[in-house]
Amino acid sequence: MAAVDLPPWMGLAPAFALALAALVLFLIDSVDPDSDDPALLAGTSVVGALAAAGFAAWYLVAGTGEEPITLFGDALVVDTMSLFFAFLFASVTALVSVASYDYMGDHDYVAEYYALVLLAATGMTVMAAANSLAVVFVSLELASLPSYALVAILKKNRGSVEAGLKYLLIGALSSAILVYGISLVYGVTGSLLLPDVAAGVADTELTGVLGVGVLMILGGFAFKTASVPFHFWAPEAYEGAPAPISAFLSSASKAAGFAVAFRVLTVAFPVDSLVSGAATSVDWVLAAQILAVLTMTVGNFAAATQDTVKRMLAYSSIGHAGYALIGLAALTGGNDQLVLGASMAHLLVYGFMNTGAFLFVALAEHWSVGRRFEDYNGLATRAPFACAAMTVFLFSLAGVPVGGGALSKWFLFAGAVSAGVWWLALVGVVNSALSLYYYSRVVKAMWIEEPDGEFDIDSRPVGLYAALATAAIVTVLLIPGFGPVWEYATGAAAALVA
Repeated sequence: MAAVDLPPWMGLAPAFALALAALVLFLIDSVDPDSDDPALLAGTSVVGALAAAGFAAWYLVAGTGEEPITLFGDALVVDTMSLFFAFLFASVTALVSVASYDYMGDHDYVAEYYALVLLAATGMTVMAAANSLAVVFVSLELASLPSYALVAILKKNRGSVEAGLKYLLIGALSSAILVYGISLVYGVTGSLLLPDVAAGVADTELTGVLGVGVLMILGGFAFKTASVPFHFWAPEAYEGAPAPISAFLSSASKAAGFAVAFRVLTVAFPVDSLVSGAATSVDWVLAAQILAVLTMTVGNFAAATQDTVKRMLAYSSIGHAGYALIGLAALTGGNDQLVLGASMAHLLVYGFMNTGAFLFVALAEHWSVGRRFEDYNGLATRAPFACAAMTVFLFSLAGVPVGGGALSKWFLFAGAVSAGVWWLALVGVVNSALSLYYYSRVVKAMWIEEPDGEFDIDSRPVGLYAALATAAIVTVLLIPGFGPVWEYATGAAAALVA
């Protein structure tokens, strides 16, 4: 394993750490089904997530991914990209687990809750390493099935159960579309391994059938990333789910969808074959451009019309899916490593700042503050630190240089311009300017508006504050520390398009 003297299968150590922690939680729950020790359950989840993040960071620094390791008949590949995203998934999982210590402390099914979070994160980690369409589908379901249960885990809350049911039904439909697309691609190329699919694509004459298969696969990925017009589940699921799960789905789950889309589309259906006209009858880069414009525009305009903060953040996350889509939409055969790396870097930065924003909403829900913008009026007078952290998250999401979001957006738009699709960058800039309007509404309410009444803030929950502070510190430090992020992101992109 390059600079790490370990067996090749240890390249999957991040996934193993997450899965092992989930099994330990199942064991704890089996021995003591009525366990009400939130510190033990949350601590087990946090230790597993931090171990996974530690393995991923160690391997990245050691250069393990620079020489890709293939496992299980080439069905899995451990490279810089899989390790980069494994670090992201594990980091978000750790933040969500710490925050859930307070948020889920008085609820039922706490052990199952943490186990489901870890199993979903395990599926996401395998998604990033998938080198076979079969593994893509299985790992996507491993990530999705726990997510459906997590959205509906507040069983006495009608909104949570309704959101979980809608998410399940739409998710089942999208999975059916994805697996049917995979079957068409397999029928034409005779293989499920991504490199072999690419070879089969170059030789096939059944471009019509193959094109339909690619389009259906792209639709399945668009659902996972909440891209327009496959986004309808996201606002409902994010609003009805526990706020930490909203953070988990909108950050880690979205990044997982992009990770698998990056690998499948660039490896199995490479851009150079599209340019030469030898691949399929469907130009997936053009389709990605359409998706990017629609997703950015619809997400941001819808967010600007919302009257509740949580739903605004849900639509905002859809808009950010449009920004990340630029990484695929600007693949034109030139500067591909730059623009794809910029998209990966943005997803990592977004993971911290968006998770932090939803965790602030979790804190507000813990205090029973309310959901509307007006309910946040004057909140900074009672909770200045938490409101300062939320201000950092929101301005960074908008691209204001108070956090790493400004740099990741700048590199993303610059990559689009260098690839010759300047109009895509222009659409992104306009939408970013619009986002500043609705993010500022929350900041204005917290810091400028007079409170409508007294806030019942009688506690400072340790877990939520710790997660919030960590996310805020990382978001700010990603400005001076963006260099290493950019280095590993471009290295991850090079593994796919070099």
